Amino acid sequence: MTEPRRTVVVKVGSSTVTTVTGEIDGVVVGQLSREVAGLARAGHHVVVVTSGAIACGWAALGRPGPRPSDPAVLQALSAVGQQRIMRAWQDGLGAEELLAGQVLLAPLDFGHRRQYLHARATLQHLWALGVLPVVNENDAVADEEIRFGDNDRLAALVAHLAGADLLVLLTDTPGLLSADPRFNSSGSLIEEVMEIDQRLMEVAGGPGSVGSGGMASKLAAARMASRSGVTTLIADGRRPGVLVAALDGVRGAGTVFRPSGERMPARKLWIAYALAADGLLVVDDGARRALVEDGRSLLPAGVVECRGHFDPDDAVEIAGADGAVFAKGLVRYSSARAAEWVGRRSDELPEELSSVAVHRDDLVVLA
Repeated sequence: MTEPRRTVVVKVGSSTVTTVTGEIDGVVVGQLSREVAGLARAGHHVVVVTSGAIACGWAALGRPGPRPSDPAVLQALSAVGQQRIMRAWQDGLGAEELLAGQVLLAPLDFGHRRQYLHARATLQHLWALGVLPVVNENDAVADEEIRFGDNDRLAALVAHLAGADLLVLLTDTPGLLSADPRFNSSGSLIEEVMEIDQRLMEVAGGPGSVGSGGMASKLAAARMASRSGVTTLIADGRRPGVLVAALDGVRGAGTVFRPSGERMPARKLWIAYALAADGLLVVDDGARRALVEDGRSLLPAGVVECRGHFDPDDAVEIAGADGAVFAKGLVRYSSARAAEWVGRRSDELPEELSSVAVHRDDLVVLA
């Protein structure tokens, strides 16, 4: 019986695709290219999301000392490193008689319907042509993405875009361990996770050493993918046969995260996880119930406080009276005019202001 075609997104982190000095690890790229080619030859649709451009760019310059942190410099480094990392994948996949197609994306591509459909069509046409898409962030021209988290969240968005069955996040550890391996060597592999809670986030620790992401970033991506209906596996990118093991569901191949709940639309996924919040709205208990239980829009009357500086259509977090954030959305007012709308009934608002603070179509309940 022929195995059904599946769509797999493989994200390769900087710590996997490059050495500690930022040079491309040709052995690892070659190994993963062979495995990706094997999946493609078996009839599966595969997308590679690769990191490493900034690390490669800094290594290419041969400058002494630690890598700079200035966003403008990082953009310049990504421009140098992107063609190097892409050439490595072209060479690796070319050895397997596969052609690589570069696709540069930014989170904004997932927030606008037309751009989203164009990006999805590009992936579909590349597959139809027998070309394997290799995706990276468009770091050289978009500063917001530099801070996005080592492409983990982008990979989760691509998994939604591609209609993926499986997202594989390859890193330099066997998966999520019960203790941070940088500080405690006794941690054991957590093989399966049904729900990502605060305890797991604490276990994940902080950023990694080579890329800008870390295990916490991967858990955030797994949570995104879970809400997209996609199974996620965090695994060791240097383990031979890791992609076949992931596809076959081999126990112990890494940490698997199961999908949960209803599949979230792409735009709401973008609002929830791809946009940085510029402010916070604190609401009363009645407004919270209306949002969480009834799926209604947030009205100004339910807002008791606003914090931060934001303009119309900026993303804001929404918290209850206890301070816990439970939702996020695009606000229709500016913080500069807070005195005119916070806590006001619709008939008390200035005529030019909307009667809705955050429309339900622009709002996502997070917890």
